[in-house]
Amino acid sequence: MKGTSPSRLFDFPRYQLANKPLPDSLATKVNGSWKKISTQEYIDLSEQFGRAVIAAGLQPGDKIAVASTNNRYEWNILDIGTLQAGCVDVPVYPTISEDDYEYIFNDAGVKLVFVSDEALYEKVIHIKDKVDGLAEIYTFDEVKGAPHWMEFMAKGEGDAHQAELEKRMDAVDSKDLATLIYTSGTTGRPKGVMLSHWNIASNSLDSFPRIPTKGDDELALSFLPLCHVYERMLVYLYCYACVPIYYAESMEAIGDNIREVHPTIFTAVPRLLEKIYDKIVAKGSQLSGIKKSLFFWALELGEEYELSGKSAWYNFQLKIARKLIFSKWLEALGGRVKAIASGSAALNPRLIRIFSAAGVNIQEGYGLTETSPVISVNGPNFDLKRIGTVGKLIDNVEVKIAEDGEILCKGPNVMMGYYNKPEATAEVLTEDGWFHTGDIGEFVEGDFLKITDRKKEIFKTSGGKYIAPQLMETRYKESHFIEQIMVIGEGEKHPAAIIQPDFEFLKSYCERKGITYGSAAEIVQNERIQSRIKKDIDALNANFGKWEQVKKIELSDHQWTVDSGELTPTMKLKRRIVLSLHQDHYERIYGHKPGK
Repeated sequence: MKGTSPSRLFDFPRYQLANKPLPDSLATKVNGSWKKISTQEYIDLSEQFGRAVIAAGLQPGDKIAVASTNNRYEWNILDIGTLQAGCVDVPVYPTISEDDYEYIFNDAGVKLVFVSDEALYEKVIHIKDKVDGLAEIYTFDEVKGAPHWMEFMAKGEGDAHQAELEKRMDAVDSKDLATLIYTSGTTGRPKGVMLSHWNIASNSLDSFPRIPTKGDDELALSFLPLCHVYERMLVYLYCYACVPIYYAESMEAIGDNIREVHPTIFTAVPRLLEKIYDKIVAKGSQLSGIKKSLFFWALELGEEYELSGKSAWYNFQLKIARKLIFSKWLEALGGRVKAIASGSAALNPRLIRIFSAAGVNIQEGYGLTETSPVISVNGPNFDLKRIGTVGKLIDNVEVKIAEDGEILCKGPNVMMGYYNKPEATAEVLTEDGWFHTGDIGEFVEGDFLKITDRKKEIFKTSGGKYIAPQLMETRYKESHFIEQIMVIGEGEKHPAAIIQPDFEFLKSYCERKGITYGSAAEIVQNERIQSRIKKDIDALNANFGKWEQVKKIELSDHQWTVDSGELTPTMKLKRRIVLSLHQDHYERIYGHKPGK
């Protein structure tokens, strides 16, 4: 590779230009066709945006916010252009409330906001007058009555501000603040995580050795939100690896986009992989005769898969299963996928075994926004992968396990601190640079990191026994009937669970079993359904000690979503909210409301 490695985030496209300029560095689907920009166009448009920032009167250190309902290359142009002008970008989730937008924009001191569409424009325009210093809101889509982002780009036409732009770029140090990423948080107000250019750049470079996509015909499909540091860091990594990035149209269109562009790598959260698996199983359940028998034989074979290999007889059977059954799974994933990077939450080891048996390489990793984000990640082969762990530490990152089991991290990826919150920073970041993750973990086989729970989520029963709910919830979600589950029982005699069933699977189950169903509320009240789900819970209880086992369950009658308040934008449980919205379930289990 030519030239020095990137140290500032706007160096990445230039590194690609010097080493392998692409005709399709970035691609977004517009009106049914892929609109692509080359590496050179990526740089030219970013510089134009940077000149527009200067023309608009923004100074180094000023904040520019962006919110988009879908990934698109305008996001990248804004990102690189903002940083080149010495400014700081503030990516925010499109799903948060107006109240959160108001808080974040005021806390960050945002000067300009860019949004993707009319719905987000309406959301932000409502709070514009409540944000001091917010000058304008631009839209990427054409929205009647709203300033279009091309109007802003027009300010940067010509080279009137090019010399100033280059001067600002030269002045940017790799240790300077690049972005404020507000954590979604399971409780309280979001905190602005301050990440420098080098925080994220180093994480991209140090994660690069773990990806197996280094050939000449690679392609990345991106659909996880770019406002999340996980996908954003990988976008710089793909750029460094000279891999074209195609942005999926939406979460609903992912399947079609995968089959259309045939990616060699993409990222996923556990829930997406669980949904893919559930759909495959649902289709398999609809088969009959020998086809159905072969399908479930292959699944059982997959559950026994070991990375280190098994007997010759097992390998012979697996070869048949891959040819007859699993080959169709690979086709559904585009036929070329070399790696699926999974993060954000724990993925059930059973799923990794089955997908691995099918020939699908899932690489589970671990990190936080505060660590830019990757701390550890599994590699593509046995030397670097252990099922049930989050892999080995990446280069230049240190981890030690505290006496209480908490994972502490140190390295160039650890944040600068929380914006405007020195006390909150001091709570998690020691003077010598160790970050307290809040996660409990251990090392397996010496250097494979395993996460066992969140420190703050572990609770005691009235009998003084410790319960680690996350570990249990991951196991219980092996049931096809369960989409979300929260283990409860702090201060109570025994653990119990509030369950949000997988309503799509439930309906297909009811149809197969001749069970009459109507609304979701009617389904969860059906005694046959309740007893069937309890049967799965009882079977999975065998994995836990008697004091840990869930004794009673209650079924929620609605889907838990970001909008309903039960989930964060990264699909983590907001336990306090779930509990407050399901007090009636808690009371039916324990005979009193929570905390009484």
